[in-house]
Amino acid sequence: MPRSDQEYPHRDEVIDYLRRYEERYSFNIQRPVQVADVVPVQGGFQLKSACGQCWYARTVVLATGTWRNPYIPPIPGRDAFSGQQLHSAFYKCPEAFTDQHVLVVGGANSGAQILAEVSHTAASTTWVTLEPPRFLPDDVDGRVLFDRATARWRALQEGRTPQQPSNGLGDIVMVPSVRAARERGVLQSRGPLAQLTATTAVWPDGSAQDIDAIIWCTGFRPALQPLTSMGLVQEDGKIQVQGTQATAAPGLWLVGYGEWTGMASATLVGVMRTARSTAQEIDAYLADFI
Repeated sequence: MPRSDQEYPHRDEVIDYLRRYEERYSFNIQRPVQVADVVPVQGGFQLKSACGQCWYARTVVLATGTWRNPYIPPIPGRDAFSGQQLHSAFYKCPEAFTDQHVLVVGGANSGAQILAEVSHTAASTTWVTLEPPRFLPDDVDGRVLFDRATARWRALQEGRTPQQPSNGLGDIVMVPSVRAARERGVLQSRGPLAQLTATTAVWPDGSAQDIDAIIWCTGFRPALQPLTSMGLVQEDGKIQVQGTQATAAPGLWLVGYGEWTGMASATLVGVMRTARSTAQEIDAYLADFI
């Protein structure tokens, strides 16, 4: 990848690199296409698109990721709430919540960062988390997390037990906006909800608070909708795999969904490793049909 003016390449540089990579090797890519269904057939799979296109393949790699499938937990009374509900995937700016009483649900980075922003414009903000939020030290940034993940991967490749840092990779990074919110006393969680009503949030001790809007910073689930008819998706939203190959569907691989398909595989540097091993497995699999 060409050197960047910055220590790490920014978004547009990464997209430009991937675009030029695609052009260099003349990949046969069709877009935009939404695959609606993958169906096992004799000798492989039939893929159907949302607009009626159809393909047949002996092997399929599903790499739809997670970011297109927002998850909102089934809190009792959620459907009865009459105010605005918004998943963090669709959050754009804090001004949309000016002078409102806002409930922010979720204890990870998106919850802390959106809470920090919205607290400037809202009449009040209340933070709901399942567990007390855990914050990384102020001097730990994305570079440190990247280095930790790389060191862990190298240890596994060398057969060593990775050293576990005192703070996990999932803890909240203290970016400037979150640090400022801490100084303003905003980063206080009221713990998990018990239920919602049309206008209030209710906690297990019976206390309640009037709210106008809810921002769900509750993460995503793997975007596995094309495999629904195959009955492979488990209750946790995942598919049983060995490495990246689906154990119940020979010829099907899943790449890039997070730790269950390879360490850090939801990142570019992580998916590179599992994509390489997947390609080798597919080569071996197809050799049996030659």
